[in-house]
Formats: sequence, C-alpha cells, structure tokens
Amino acid sequence: MANAVYNAVGRRKGSVARVLITPGKGDIVINGKPFKEYICRESLAIVVTQPLELTDQRESYNISVNVKGGGLSGQAGAIRLGIARALNDVSADFRSTLKAAGFLTRDSREVERKKYGQPGARKKFQFSKR
Repeated sequence: MANAVYNAVGRRKGSVARVLITPGKGDIVINGKPFKEYICRESLAIVVTQPLELTDQRESYNISVNVKGGGLSGQAGAIRLGIARALNDVSADFRSTLKAAGFLTRDSREVERKKYGQPGARKKFQFSKR
C-alpha cells in the first residue's frame, strides 16, 4: 500500500474532474498548476479541501487533478466529489464520515435549457394587452 495510487471521477454541472491520489505530503496540482493558483477564490478553495479536512488527511496525500468543462464553481464541486470518492477507496473507514457530510452524493442540478419564444428558461417577454 506504500505506492498505491487511487483514482476517481467527480462531476458537477458541466464539469468533469479526474482525481489521482498518491501518498505524499499534501501537494494539490490542478491541470498542471498549483492549487492556490488555479482556484483563486478562497470560498472555492475551502470547498475543494473539505473532504481532506474532514478526514484529517490534508498532509497525507498528494493530489493530481485534471478537470474540464463548466465554470470555476462547478469545477470545484467536481474536484470535491472526486477527492471524496478517492478517499473512500483509500479506506472504508472514511465512508461513514464522508457520507454523513454529503460528499459522496453527486449534485445532479443542471442548467435548464432556454425555450423558444422566451428570453430564458422560465422568464417570459413582457405581455402587452394593447
């Protein structure tokens, strides 16, 4: 288990994140860039590291992520799910903790499509009686 590599896929909105976890000292690399450089918002940085903080594994594993599609918020959610799934593979002891926090559940909300004759998905053009 010393050279074990765990991988998982996380999805959120239009984003897909492929996560590789290897034993190490806590380095996180996203699309070849350091973690803090890629995820520039502090709130999203917290979202990404939540599964690691919850299981006290922040300094135990090096994480390499390849993420595509969507925006920064969706990518952060996809990375969080990928990390949680990979940690679940590392040890079954983490499962109950991660599941209770809701990190193993995929957020299935997607953007509703725009309909014809309307400016958006739900919004209507202003109605004029006369």
